[in-house]
Amino acid sequence: MTERADLEILLASHYPLVTVTTFEEARTVDLFKDIARRRELPLGCWTVSDGLRGIAGPPLFTADSLRLAGNETAGDGGAAPSSRDPEAALRAIRNNAQAGIYLLLDFHPFLDEPVHVRLIKEIAQDHERVRMKLVFVSHDLALPGELRRFACAFQLSLPNKLELGRIVSEEAAIWNVQGGSRVRADAAAVTALISNLGGLTRSDARRLVRNAIQDDGAITHADVGTVAAAKRELIGQDGLLAFEFDTADLAEVGGFSRLKAWLAQRRQAFVGAAAGHDDRPRGVLLLGVQGGGKSLAAKAVAAAWKVPLLRLDFGVLYNKFFGETERNMREALASAEALAPCVLWCDEIEKGISTGDYDSGTSRRVLGTLLTWMAENRRAVFIVATANDISALPPELVRKGRLDEIFFVDLPDAEVRRSIFAIHLARRGLDPETFDLAALAASSAGMTGAEIEQAVVAARYAAADADAGVTTRSIVTEIEATRPLSVVMAEDLERLRAWADERCVRVD
Repeated sequence: MTERADLEILLASHYPLVTVTTFEEARTVDLFKDIARRRELPLGCWTVSDGLRGIAGPPLFTADSLRLAGNETAGDGGAAPSSRDPEAALRAIRNNAQAGIYLLLDFHPFLDEPVHVRLIKEIAQDHERVRMKLVFVSHDLALPGELRRFACAFQLSLPNKLELGRIVSEEAAIWNVQGGSRVRADAAAVTALISNLGGLTRSDARRLVRNAIQDDGAITHADVGTVAAAKRELIGQDGLLAFEFDTADLAEVGGFSRLKAWLAQRRQAFVGAAAGHDDRPRGVLLLGVQGGGKSLAAKAVAAAWKVPLLRLDFGVLYNKFFGETERNMREALASAEALAPCVLWCDEIEKGISTGDYDSGTSRRVLGTLLTWMAENRRAVFIVATANDISALPPELVRKGRLDEIFFVDLPDAEVRRSIFAIHLARRGLDPETFDLAALAASSAGMTGAEIEQAVVAARYAAADADAGVTTRSIVTEIEATRPLSVVMAEDLERLRAWADERCVRVD
């Protein structure tokens, strides 16, 4: 079904209010113009700069409706005088006696006024008598609670690869006419460019293609990287998703041998999913003690598969206004889809979707939004969720089918601790071969990877203060001064191990 057909069905429904959250205002207006002409309906458009005026279809106001609004004559374009004032415009619409569609562009700053809300509600309540549709078009929309039950939302579709290819061809033709020469294009670069434009609106995609061509009259692989960077900037402007550029190579992650093998087996399937195949890896949950390397492993997944890493920040996601948190979640997930193939890292997920009643059900609704997306998403977005407390996670999230596997990150054994020491020593310019790694591994029993790293860091500080070098002995001294988490929270760790013993796959 086409986008226009979807909108016509929505306009034929009994919802008097429609919201369109988009940056593509011009395209939205054109879509409504087309429908108004085909259905011979009056189409009005209000802006704070030009007021309310008819833009398509039959005349917007009759003489009787203008008199009811307190105006004997119409202004330019059939607009009621003084209709730039939001209240005057709403009164004119309310007093109009004929069916029609009214686009209210960027009306969101005026939705805080009680008189505006009341007028909109009266128009909505009178919908069965006079079939009026108020359509709010803005980049940022949140209807007040008393209006939400009258409203439904319409979302503009994003262009598919065929449409994106057409946009590239059209921009190349424009360059040919304006520049007097054909666009030089590498076929592989054009294919990659079209793939990287996926998830953008038509206007954003067209602007990026135009910039790529006008730079040098060509489409090259250098343009692909430029467009990809611009796309990340466009999609990341809302701050709901953070781009993590500090990814780690899997070789820099000590241990995790089973997870590494699991990822290696599924890499090609993920690449295939990005190419359009449905059978794809969906995600994993990394459960374990704090400081065990879960976050580092999440970063390594993106590096191993050579895809962007996005971090979902639940702190930014939550909003005090009803319904806004769920909308933020939908927008964040839509952004992740737009950047596919990618890895979506949900750090400490239990803090964002716990199912307690302390937040009036917001967490439950956020969970429902996430679960629905996980079931319906067809894009190559691989979730890496990390958690410290399994008891706070709902069972419907951790069941098979939502995620592919649950891995338990336990304290590293002696061999893994040895490799972790070698990694952190080498990262700081120290030769691991000059240290007794076996002694370091033996003395650090019960320590996490993060605690091992801090022991190395502390030894370097002590050595610098004493104007000496870092030695095995100096690191052991720092280890002996540390009370690891496995001692401080021994009971919690044992409970976690007991739960994971027969329910999870160990990463090593």
